[in-house]
Amino acid sequence: MKTTERRRKEVLAALIVIYLAVFILSFSIGRFPVSPIELIRIMLSRILPIEKTWAAQAEAVVFSIRLPRIAVSSLIGAALALSGYIFQIIFRNPMVSPDVLGCSAGAGFGAAFALLLGMSGSGVSLSAFIAGLAAVMIVWRIGSVMKGNHILGLILSGIMVSSVFQSATSFVKLVADPENELPAITYFLMGSLAGTGKEELMLIIIPMIIAFIPVLLLSWRLNILSLPEEEALSLGLPVRMIRAIAIASASLMTALTVAVAGMIGWVGLVIPHITRMTAGTDARTAVPASMLLGAAFLTAVDTASRSMATSEIPIGILTSFIGAPFFLYLIIREGQR
Repeated sequence: MKTTERRRKEVLAALIVIYLAVFILSFSIGRFPVSPIELIRIMLSRILPIEKTWAAQAEAVVFSIRLPRIAVSSLIGAALALSGYIFQIIFRNPMVSPDVLGCSAGAGFGAAFALLLGMSGSGVSLSAFIAGLAAVMIVWRIGSVMKGNHILGLILSGIMVSSVFQSATSFVKLVADPENELPAITYFLMGSLAGTGKEELMLIIIPMIIAFIPVLLLSWRLNILSLPEEEALSLGLPVRMIRAIAIASASLMTALTVAVAGMIGWVGLVIPHITRMTAGTDARTAVPASMLLGAAFLTAVDTASRSMATSEIPIGILTSFIGAPFFLYLIIREGQR
């Protein structure tokens, strides 16, 4: 028991170090690099009386540009990875991703419709968020009235609702102005953190924390969700309530992600696999581990997206380039076993 607990602490400590290294290096890469030592001094200057030896421009870059964007990318990466892990446990299927209940498709439609109406900024995010949660509520309602296997009902309902919202998004793109509205809709759906700042951070930080807390508090009970329904119920635990809380939290994370950054694929599918490879299957370790891995991964990818070319590459393109080959490697590896 002590060995297992020590192993758990070692894994989490290593992942924290990895994330902190990615966090600090992200400030050092870009058109205006800030060295790690300078970064630490600038950040500590807000709470300690440190002599100012850096340019005012460096401080503005740290607090007004880089820090909000890195914080948003970390929150979104953690949310995508954790929601993917939750859904894979609940549906007992390693091929499940955060969009299984139609949340991503609904949020994408909400954003596309808002852009068609000429909204921008917070209006697009709010529309995407509302539509994403509405899609999940529709799926939950349809799945709950289906008799028999409740999980299968949710999956089938999610496929149906996703298809409807994807068709609606296609119709919005069809009637959109090809000069202005269509490019904006297409770019948003690619997934990007370009222009992300304090406004977006303030928009999602509190709802994200609200979504994270129940999952972290229930992490020791999430293991029972991977058991067959009858076996889980025989343990005397409120399985359905735990499942409902987990689905609600994961759906909230997914809706917030699409609302701020558009459609970012593969993170919620691949990172949970890496989590199980490095941290094991115990949810007490896997939940925080998936959050740390997801945050580090998406922060690193976002840093690459804004640094690889003169114009910023949509982050959704890079996650697909990285995630798809790696997932193919995982499939081949498991097949050989």
